[in-house]
Amino acid sequence: MIHYIETPLTTEKVRQIKAGDRVVINGIVYTARDAAHKKMAELIERGEQLPFDISGQIIYYVGPCPARPGEVIGSAGPTTSGRMDAYAPKLIELGLKGMVGKGLRSEDVIKSMKKYGAVYLGAIGGAGALIARSVIKQEMVAFPELGPEAIRKLTVKDFLTIAIIDASGNNLYETGPARYRRL
Repeated sequence: MIHYIETPLTTEKVRQIKAGDRVVINGIVYTARDAAHKKMAELIERGEQLPFDISGQIIYYVGPCPARPGEVIGSAGPTTSGRMDAYAPKLIELGLKGMVGKGLRSEDVIKSMKKYGAVYLGAIGGAGALIARSVIKQEMVAFPELGPEAIRKLTVKDFLTIAIIDASGNNLYETGPARYRRL
């Protein structure tokens, strides 16, 4: 199945997405990698506000390359999601509804996704230049000192992803290979 979604997301919409579905994102997606996640965790720990309202949002685990002249953004391929696993459960609890990256997620992240209704989407590693074509606008949101790892607000159009782990905990990394073992 293909889902065409507009951000921000609702729990109801997230629960309709199943592992293995294609998900085409339109709207706002925030970027953040491990250094930005650490800074957000420190803000939460101090009782301070995050640099953007996380409720209903998607975070794309990416550190985009600088844009060439005439481009909105440089290559923007996903980074390994596991580096954000220490921070993701708290952000999901605060309202984060989607994460885009590559690779496996921890049991704690999956439990939080099931409890609060969130989805983990996969972007194709190695396709950063192609993914960058989906970005029609970007702006710096927070932590510019982190360079490529700063938080950016991206406006995306037709950003294609695959649902890897759905809000019920179904995991394409488990079910996909299992289908072929039966053959």
